[in-house]
Amino acid sequence: MEELTYENLAGGAPAGTDGDLERLRDVPVELSVEIGRTRMTLGETLGLAPGAIVTLDRTAGEPVDLLVNGRRIARGEVVVVDDEFGVRLTEVTADPGEPTL
Repeated sequence: MEELTYENLAGGAPAGTDGDLERLRDVPVELSVEIGRTRMTLGETLGLAPGAIVTLDRTAGEPVDLLVNGRRIARGEVVVVDDEFGVRLTEVTADPGEPTL
């Protein structure tokens, strides 16, 4: 399993930029995990109630996406640790590409 580092995310740091990347360590980002998506009409969405089931576009056991500010940076599997959910990374994306949101 590849370690998640600045170099992995940036595709390798150009010479002389280590200091620039170090300054970014404390910048807050939104980290989210996406287990799937679906499309619904507005009417279907307004009709949702407690107990409703929304079918997603992924099957059970399929990897989930780890997103930073809406861009996929890794994939992994959902795990439970001390009654809390977590994600075990199985793949770090070399090129995050376009936002997924």
